[in-house]
Amino acid sequence: MRNVIIGIILALVIVGCFKFCSDKEEFTVIENSKFITEQIKNVGKLVVTEGHFSDVYTYKDTKLVFGDLLEANKNAIVIVNADVSIGYDLSKIEYDIDDTNKILTIKNIPEEDIKISPDLEYYDIQADFLNPFESSDYNKIKKTVRTSMLEKIEASDFKKNAKNRLISELSKLLILTNSLGWTLQYNEIVIENESAMEALELIP
Repeated sequence: MRNVIIGIILALVIVGCFKFCSDKEEFTVIENSKFITEQIKNVGKLVVTEGHFSDVYTYKDTKLVFGDLLEANKNAIVIVNADVSIGYDLSKIEYDIDDTNKILTIKNIPEEDIKISPDLEYYDIQADFLNPFESSDYNKIKKTVRTSMLEKIEASDFKKNAKNRLISELSKLLILTNSLGWTLQYNEIVIENESAMEALELIP
């Protein structure tokens, strides 16, 4: 009888320990999940990379008048100094937390926002009487300047530097998940280290 009682007590102790450990593990997973969510909110800020670009643009326009008998010309030299910024609003990042399998999945990262603030200085403005400068000309110049600036940005390391800053911010999530024993993935691709993250096409 004594052995039976001891056996029952031992069984209850084992069951109690198992339940305690199970509840403790479940509590830890929930707490880690909440912690990860809070850290994502902390990362979710506007990441901005700023730069400056300069250019000289020559504007020319020719208008045929009097039945194409005469050409009326106008031209100007435009010096462009532009402040440029590339931003990623990480508060709009889309993610999913799998508590069961301890996986944080980054589903989508907001596209870059390129802002160009040009300062235009006009020099040597010349225009024939029959083809004067109008507001439409200045609008054309502004549009051409923006196109030119975008081309310069693409040809420079500016976008690469902006992406490096983005990777730096997202790496905080990699460090976090690794420290908690979780897995970080981008859609269905597991990210094991920063090099793997740099290799991904994070922005569509």
